[in-house]
Amino acid sequence: MKKVLITEFMEQDSVDKMSENFDVTYDTCLHENQAKLSSLIANTNAVIVRNKTQLTEDLLSKAKQLTFIGRLGVGLDNIDTDYCSNNGIFVQPATGMNADSVAEYVITCSLSLLKNIPIAHHGTSSGQWPRTSIESRELGGKTLGLLGFGVIGKKVSRLAQVFGAKVIAYDPFVPESEASKHKVSLVKQEDLFALSDVISIHLPLTDQTRDLINARSFTLMKQNPIIINSSRGSIVNEKDLLQAYSEKIISGFALDVFSSEPVEEDFYKHISYSMNCILTPHNSGVTTESNVRVSQFIAEKTINFLRG
Repeated sequence: MKKVLITEFMEQDSVDKMSENFDVTYDTCLHENQAKLSSLIANTNAVIVRNKTQLTEDLLSKAKQLTFIGRLGVGLDNIDTDYCSNNGIFVQPATGMNADSVAEYVITCSLSLLKNIPIAHHGTSSGQWPRTSIESRELGGKTLGLLGFGVIGKKVSRLAQVFGAKVIAYDPFVPESEASKHKVSLVKQEDLFALSDVISIHLPLTDQTRDLINARSFTLMKQNPIIINSSRGSIVNEKDLLQAYSEKIISGFALDVFSSEPVEEDFYKHISYSMNCILTPHNSGVTTESNVRVSQFIAEKTINFLRG
């Protein structure tokens, strides 16, 4: 019987469905035990991961029977995809399955930060009454700039337009005709920085996108925008982000992803209740509903691949 190894959390019904067909080992903490993971992966045919499991060349080279990797999410920077391509290992991300969840997160953060809700909440809950001292703005009439216009970016644009926002995007891989279908204007990256009231990042982490949002980027932002990153942490230089906020170059930020996860003290020690910011633990795409969709999708792909 073929073996399936699951190293992080997955919806139980999907695990049970695969167990009807294969020998399944399911351990949500396995990514924390490198020795055990290395031992188990040696004889497995398929492995299913989220983002914490680092499938490096060293680890994958031990998996002589491995032919399939299921990613319970979209980003593949924790998987050595070059090694997989060169060694006949098929990698299946759950593209689009958590897009609604992430899009809702982006809109939620946009609304909250435009209205300075984090600051208003702290002021009110600490006995103040900052009714007239805190500015509150609407998303309607604002410009939302999307760095990346893939599946999630398209869903964000649709929701933002319901609120009356204008949406622009930078994505050199998307034709103008495709953007026009969604009533979105494609612009240069520099123009997006200059024109946007809210900037939301939807890019993979590559050598080209690492530290894309940095000190120079912030100098190009003319509108004191809000920055939202639900993509990959290392795309934003966190030190430069904090500096831009302290200098009022940006008016707020929401981070669901970080250069180091969990967040290290070197970053969070600079965060205070008086800041217009939202920090979440890389769960913008993890809702009850999306977990079911992602898990069922990967379970089905795994079953079909191993049977085929």
